[in-house]
Amino acid sequence: MKFTDGCWLMRDGVNASYATEVRDVEEGEGRFTAYAAVRPVRERGDTLNSALVTVECFSPAEGVIGVRTVHHAGKARRGPDFTVEGTGNAGRVTREGTVVELAAGPLTLRLDTAGPWGMEFLDAEGRGLTAVERRGTGFATTPDGAHHMVTQLALGVGECLYGLGERFTPFVRNGQSVDIWQADGGTSSEQAYKNVPFHLSSRGYGVFVDHPGKVSYEIGSEAVGQVQFSVEDQSLAYYVIAGPTPKDVLRRYTALTGRPALPPAWSFGLWLSTSFCTDYDEETVTGFVDGMAARELPLSVFHFDCFWMREHQWTDFRWDPAVFPDPRSMLKRLRERGLRVSVWINPYIAQKSALFAEAAARGHLVKRPNGDIWQWDLWQPGMALVDFTDPAARAWYADQLRDLLDQGVDCFKTDFGERVPTDVVWHDGSDPERMHNYYAQLYNSTVFEVLEKERGAGEAVLFARSATAGGQRFPVHWGGDCFASFGAMAESLRGGLSLSLSGFGFWSHDIGGFEGTPDPAVFKRWLAFGLLSSHSRLHGNVSYRVPWAFGDEAVDVARKFTRLKHRLMPYLYGAAVEAHRDGVPVMRPMLLEFPGDPACRTLDRQYMLGPDLLVAPVFSAAGDVEFYLPEGTWTHLLTGERVRGPGWRRETHGFDGLPLYVRPGALLPLGADELRPDGDWPAELTLLATPETAPDSTYDAEVAVPDLRGRTAATFRATRHGDGVTVRATGTTRPFRLRTADGRASARGETEVTLADVFTVPTTG
Repeated sequence: MKFTDGCWLMRDGVNASYATEVRDVEEGEGRFTAYAAVRPVRERGDTLNSALVTVECFSPAEGVIGVRTVHHAGKARRGPDFTVEGTGNAGRVTREGTVVELAAGPLTLRLDTAGPWGMEFLDAEGRGLTAVERRGTGFATTPDGAHHMVTQLALGVGECLYGLGERFTPFVRNGQSVDIWQADGGTSSEQAYKNVPFHLSSRGYGVFVDHPGKVSYEIGSEAVGQVQFSVEDQSLAYYVIAGPTPKDVLRRYTALTGRPALPPAWSFGLWLSTSFCTDYDEETVTGFVDGMAARELPLSVFHFDCFWMREHQWTDFRWDPAVFPDPRSMLKRLRERGLRVSVWINPYIAQKSALFAEAAARGHLVKRPNGDIWQWDLWQPGMALVDFTDPAARAWYADQLRDLLDQGVDCFKTDFGERVPTDVVWHDGSDPERMHNYYAQLYNSTVFEVLEKERGAGEAVLFARSATAGGQRFPVHWGGDCFASFGAMAESLRGGLSLSLSGFGFWSHDIGGFEGTPDPAVFKRWLAFGLLSSHSRLHGNVSYRVPWAFGDEAVDVARKFTRLKHRLMPYLYGAAVEAHRDGVPVMRPMLLEFPGDPACRTLDRQYMLGPDLLVAPVFSAAGDVEFYLPEGTWTHLLTGERVRGPGWRRETHGFDGLPLYVRPGALLPLGADELRPDGDWPAELTLLATPETAPDSTYDAEVAVPDLRGRTAATFRATRHGDGVTVRATGTTRPFRLRTADGRASARGETEVTLADVFTVPTTG
């Protein structure tokens, strides 16, 4: 929200007060509180008829400093609040002369009490990361009488900001106005399904605004040298999070707000959906499954979208008997074919459903202030909203899911959760404005927790659309309703990369696009991109997404990349374990792996899949693609071509190819099983070595191959010996193959395998 009119004036009707000088500082254990006047105090009379801003500075964890600014402290706290982990007193306060410092590991907050109001955040070397400057701390009232707390943090020259959730606008947030407010707006507008008040800076720090309601950002868009965030409230808390690398920032941020659960290995295979508004019954489903098998297209999960239930009765968790007369037997037959089953749900209860009357009688539906149940006809006739702030309502909703799990359902697509009204009263007295965004957290956690309880830890997975800070704990999330076009394919990737820099480890999208029917060229290009994503789903709106609907070549492309993904599972699941353990996402913007390369800071049409695979999807029918390779010798995974970076490349690919390069110095594990994602990965494992081949280069790489529970099954260490490469295995005695990624040399053995004469290989410029 903008408050100023240029540099000198305020907007009509806006009154703003900013901290100008420190009047007092109180020190406590690991924290201090500063009291700042909003006008200069030259004599005692200046202390009257004016405001004092309270600024609390503390540290919940090493490398994290929190700041809470308060105008009137007496406002009632109604919740909800984000869950923030930490002790609250991890910092150390020192005072020397007029300077007060709060240090938390590699991060220091400095306040000079003698000068004009301002605070500096310094890194471990004492270099400035960002600062609170003039107009950096204050409050403003607007013509409607609303009271806003306002903070500004300085932007450095050339500094780029990222994140704020899954946003489809330009990848670098600079110059944008962003409201953190859940909306069902598709993927081609400024609205977002997943709003996260956390941004990451190219200078090696992040900022998390601890407010679950609407947070309004002006990112160099009001004061061009400042990132401003404001909330309609009497207080505002934020955390500055240290790096020095973007990965370090994400590790610390997810330690505060929650690390993602580890999804089951089977969920990484191909998901096939009935699509949304298509006609389907059990015969249709069987035909799809038979068609995939006949074409040797591996399939892991079958998804039933909305119309598995009766029309006008969503969500009542009851199969439509007209098209699925015996769902338990049908699900058993699908399971016997090696498939898992997903079904669509949402948090709304339509009036026609018998569950509406039941939930109303039990008091499980959100009410208006006058006691009426909140209802409208948008989406479902007379639908109401389950009140997840009521523990009894959560238990009731979970019981409906247990019935489906007992029938043979394995997971749920938790759709919607964004259209949450603010003219309502919540069971626990929550503030409706704060609950609007936070509702998604309660909805997804309710579903995820029942899956974990009934299926066990490591077997729970969602396909969720809405989320906010902390929602990364309940994977997986998908990108929402996109159009079936190359432009929508690019904007989907942009949103996914933005989400990954907001703490989310796993992400997917509708292969081929959701709205409309894709041109076969769009579908085939999207197949390669989708099957080189964390999770992969074929889904659409008014038309099916079975590959043969788009021609024989589409079937070939689907087969090739599904099987490739299965072979990559020892590597991909290792990246998944890292996301679960450390908060580093599976799909990574280039800047996450190469923060020191300025060329990587704006790249949003390519990404790293895990630490060692560069993927550049093709966004054209003709196959033309432009992408950037950082420094080193990269090897194309599919062709073995070796290319020297840094530099931009232009390539042309058929539908069965795309730029897919192995990072210099990597040791990439490939499984032998092409038919399923949850196979026996250490069996007949192949390790691809990509050493730099200059005569004086070294090679030292290590990779851990996990088992299906995420534990380390085997570790492989590669080193240079003379002109050759030797790999030693620990934790396993099973034979494995070692070969160079260009296919020039190969050997097989147990425990230790050596390739000779590796360091004499030409590269392409």
